[in-house]
Amino acid sequence: MMNNKEFEHIPQEKFKFVQMDAHLHDQKFETKARSFFADAMLRFSKNKSSVVAAWILLFLIIFAIVAPVITPYQITDKDKRYTNAPAYVHGISKLGLGIMDGGVKRPSLNEASVNALKGIAQETGYDPIIKVLGTTSTTVKERGQLVTKYYHTLNVNYYYEKGIVYSVFSHDEFERIQAWQDETGIQVIYPYVDEAIADGNANIWYEVDSKGAAKLDKDGNFVPVYSTNKAIEGSPYHSQRIPGDNGDYIYSVSKSGSVQCRVNYYNYYWYLNGHEPMYVFGTNTMGQDLFTAIGIGARFSLLFALVVSVINLTIGAVYGAVQGYYGGWVDMFLDRICDILSGIPFIVVATLFQLHLAQKVGIVPSFLFAFVLTGWIGMAALTRKQFYRFKSQEFVMAARTLGASDSRLMFKHIFPNAIGTIITSCALIIPGTINSETSMTYLGIVNLTDFAGTTIGTLLSQGNAAVVQAPHALFWPSLFIALLMICFNLFGNGLRDAFNPSTRGVED
Repeated sequence: MMNNKEFEHIPQEKFKFVQMDAHLHDQKFETKARSFFADAMLRFSKNKSSVVAAWILLFLIIFAIVAPVITPYQITDKDKRYTNAPAYVHGISKLGLGIMDGGVKRPSLNEASVNALKGIAQETGYDPIIKVLGTTSTTVKERGQLVTKYYHTLNVNYYYEKGIVYSVFSHDEFERIQAWQDETGIQVIYPYVDEAIADGNANIWYEVDSKGAAKLDKDGNFVPVYSTNKAIEGSPYHSQRIPGDNGDYIYSVSKSGSVQCRVNYYNYYWYLNGHEPMYVFGTNTMGQDLFTAIGIGARFSLLFALVVSVINLTIGAVYGAVQGYYGGWVDMFLDRICDILSGIPFIVVATLFQLHLAQKVGIVPSFLFAFVLTGWIGMAALTRKQFYRFKSQEFVMAARTLGASDSRLMFKHIFPNAIGTIITSCALIIPGTINSETSMTYLGIVNLTDFAGTTIGTLLSQGNAAVVQAPHALFWPSLFIALLMICFNLFGNGLRDAFNPSTRGVED
């Protein structure tokens, strides 16, 4: 131990009184007080994965709201010729980046097929061949001679590939198309070719041999076989003509009180819709724009899940509050009801409701009832646990001593302390609801297309059926639902940890 002699060498001026007066009091905080929610948000902001998930969720929600508004298509717009079409935007395709160019791979095309594509390019001005990916040859014996045949693998523009098609119009519609041609300078109607000559293929406007190969002139050019028989002309043609036509070719023939003609389908689409084909995500098996369809389906899924969550939160919170507050035989009785309901398989309930209840109240209300029938049980159990945690706290006992009623104790003192956990659990219930709704519509148990236009589950089902020839039809809905599920779960876990740091990493 130190004695007083050890302090003899310390100068007196080094000593200083800590408090000079006798009035001691608390000092005012120099920093601004932080609320509970501000503190929770500060903790949430430090969880990087949850923050990223929140931004992605915000983007997906904005997409669901905005996509159906900014797109030029409606969910009811279906093009029977542009089905399972790849992504295509005319302006981007011209950049040669290999994206959104409508390109599809066509393997092992023989010379006749390649000539048909070249014929489309020459007649319409739209060249379907984007790139030659490879050429193979094989030697076969025909009529005692060895013949070399070539087969080509091409990257082809799906939209240009359609080329010319036979269509039947009324006389008035035929006149309107001609007027539009003159106004825009875009050729829609092309000279007529007898179907027997073309063997039903409207793109064959040139001479072919018995094997379908093009007969070329001495300069290597196609030889046109446009009809010049004025006796079979269906309706007078007085609009612009293709180059080389001096008025000799006819452009339509009579057919059952209407006219049949050859139309460039790409330009005819332009005439019908007021713009060129533009599909950012491509189309599905129904010929619907996937960009629009995913937005419509996501909007329904999010709204439906939100409504289900609010209803289940309300029922479960009240039910669980009564359980947790009163306990005893009340808790036991109500818990047995939960046990009975939780033993009912959801898929059975949803199926039975769709078979019987949907005929009386509608498909969507019956589907909603299926979710609500047992969906609140988890929320009730969570609320019950929170009430058991807080009902014996000192502030509750003090309020009871002062004469607070049971309802006031439950919803003014206990419930506000549990609201953080309960609300964040909703963020985990929403993805579960979306997943169940998507699964039911994917399996075809519930059909919501008449009400919602389409759903993500329906798009997944359609994409699965066409996954070989159109993988994009399955990829985009799958990507959307995967991001939605992952981000909702990360976001919900981040909120739970922020509002309840003591439960970080564990289930409530």
